[in-house]
Amino acid sequence: MMKHAERFTGRAAGYEKYRVRYPVAVIEILTARCGLQREDLVADIGAGTGMLSELFLENGNAVVAVEPNDEMRAVCEQLASAWPGLTVEKATAEATGLDSASVDFVAVGRAWHWFDRERAVAEFRRVLKPGGWVALVSNRRYKDGSEEYAAYEAILTEFGDGRGETERETRRAKEIAPLFGEGAVVVREELRGEQMLTLEEFLGQTQSFSVAPLPVDAKYEGMQTALRDFFARFQQDGVLRMGTLCSVMACQVSCRA
Repeated sequence: MMKHAERFTGRAAGYEKYRVRYPVAVIEILTARCGLQREDLVADIGAGTGMLSELFLENGNAVVAVEPNDEMRAVCEQLASAWPGLTVEKATAEATGLDSASVDFVAVGRAWHWFDRERAVAEFRRVLKPGGWVALVSNRRYKDGSEEYAAYEAILTEFGDGRGETERETRRAKEIAPLFGEGAVVVREELRGEQMLTLEEFLGQTQSFSVAPLPVDAKYEGMQTALRDFFARFQQDGVLRMGTLCSVMACQVSCRA
């Protein structure tokens, strides 16, 4: 995961400012379907700037946030002054440094697609208490098949690396249950939403994607022009409406290896 983590260097401030927040309903789902309790210790793996960690902290959980990228982790560490229940560690999904059988929930938000799946799952099994849960939470654009969606994806493909991170995220999230073996309990829920973005917010959010060229890259100016043209085409009253889909997938780890 370490090499992938560097893709977010230079993006931490924009990521924190412009990325879509997770809805509180995520906690409601994990409480109702997975038995999440306030006294449970949560390990947020690939925590980034701490958006998912903050959701659990607001619920009363103590959280260990594991993040390998220095800039992203520095933003996450700023939460510790407001939330004494937060511990932030420099480590990866494949080698968290956490004690064996020490946490009740492993949570992953928008990061699973960066992990070495088999090694990460082995590490999750090691650090989780028997009967613990792994919860994958993503928050992405809703794929509605519209002209607007297709036009935005075309920009990301032309100026990015050819495949949006949300597509990888969706595809790889479906792969986790089989990795935990026979008898894994699986929970799947989806939450529809909508975000309303000004031009500044739209540009900032897109720039926070790992596929977006940085200002030093040759494709940067071309992408900025394309994004401004896109906004002018699809905005209404100076605001761009974009559908969102928050997916929650959770697997309970069996006691057997």
